[in-house]
Amino acid sequence: MGFDTIIRGGLIAAEEGARPADIGVRGETIAAIGPGLDASGARVIDASGHLVLPGAGDAHVHLELPVMGTITSDDFRTGTRAAARGGVTTVIDFATPEEGEPLARAVERRIRRAEEKSLVDFSLHVCITRWREQKDEIRSLVERGFPTFKEFMVYGSRGWESDDSVLAATLAALKDLNGMLLVHAESSRILDELIARHHTPDFMRRHGARLHAMTRPPIVEIDAIRRAIACVEEAGGRLYIVHISTGEGAERVGEARARGLSVFGETCPQYLVLDDSVFDRKDGHLFASCPQVKKKEDGGRLWRALREGVLSTIATDTCTFTRAQKDRWGGDWTKIPTGLPGLETLLPIVYTKGVLEGKLSLEQMADRLSASPARIMGLYPKKGTIREGSDADLTIIHPTRTFPVDPARMETNADWSPYEGWELAGFARTTLSRGEVIVDDYRVVGREGRGRFLPRTLDSERSPARG
Repeated sequence: MGFDTIIRGGLIAAEEGARPADIGVRGETIAAIGPGLDASGARVIDASGHLVLPGAGDAHVHLELPVMGTITSDDFRTGTRAAARGGVTTVIDFATPEEGEPLARAVERRIRRAEEKSLVDFSLHVCITRWREQKDEIRSLVERGFPTFKEFMVYGSRGWESDDSVLAATLAALKDLNGMLLVHAESSRILDELIARHHTPDFMRRHGARLHAMTRPPIVEIDAIRRAIACVEEAGGRLYIVHISTGEGAERVGEARARGLSVFGETCPQYLVLDDSVFDRKDGHLFASCPQVKKKEDGGRLWRALREGVLSTIATDTCTFTRAQKDRWGGDWTKIPTGLPGLETLLPIVYTKGVLEGKLSLEQMADRLSASPARIMGLYPKKGTIREGSDADLTIIHPTRTFPVDPARMETNADWSPYEGWELAGFARTTLSRGEVIVDDYRVVGREGRGRFLPRTLDSERSPARG
């Protein structure tokens, strides 16, 4: 049988190492990999002089999220268009129940929204906001393909906070069901006290947006990570700590893994390349996120943790707000909508600041952005790798060509970027999703609503990041 598409002449980032080869696509899957594949009757995509990567999988996104009296400005349409241009072919969002809403109904509501608009394939984590009311729903959701659940160690004011007893109970329940718990690890006991102490007109007048960093010192995250790991030691199960921002937090994950615990760590581009000096800027309030960016030395330690496989994945935690939405803070840092745009710049940041600057190898980048999230989240080998039988989710990038980060020319609905004006390589020249070209010559050409929901089942074995 022939091929529908041949990707010709690129250097492919295969798991066993980068090598020159052609890729033959038949239907939605990779049918062959090798030199000189027969292109008779096939569409040929010239990848000579380019790198061919497995499509990235962002395991942590927030699209169309109602929060703090507004809704994130990237919906499933603009957010997944941004993803495609940034080489991301799979996203995992969250289903968060409204007050009194069953988890299953929250899931169905989110799937409908994503199916209407999504350009790339998607899945969902399920947020547990009231354990005692929601625990009986977990088994049926795991059986339906939702094996990952998220709890928050903060946000008591919203009624979402899970204390240590709830974390341990959830871990034990998910262990029996072959599920995994995602945790937002910040310590409310420390954070709430610091916010209350500094939430005065005098402090806000003197320090402005810097209070966001002043009230979230590293111990807020480090203490929560320590406690979450202690819950795994007690209850067992699998734990995935999202958006780790501190070097010491990453090192606590490494120690847990060395003891044989099933603990996985995720970090985000903003923690790798930004530092808390951004809050000194006149527009420093734009950079508010939870957790916030830390010191420059934290970024260096996080790069090292990724290189050594201590941290398993890089995701964006993308949570996009416009300038106007951020500007409504009125000088009170507790009213800033927290979150940063990131989908369109995920691969360019990691490639430019990681691979080109020698902090990660090409193979390590492909693992942390593609293979490792797919393995951990139950999508491998359908997603996350270039091998025969896998979905033809592929991203072609030029190894050195750069573009300036300019929100006016990007797909995101944000009118600003934390990286505005930066020259970055790694934007997708071509993106294929299940064999269909959705980005061509750096322009999005795919249609909204073609993205497919992905039910998942976790591998029963521990899935460490690879070197």
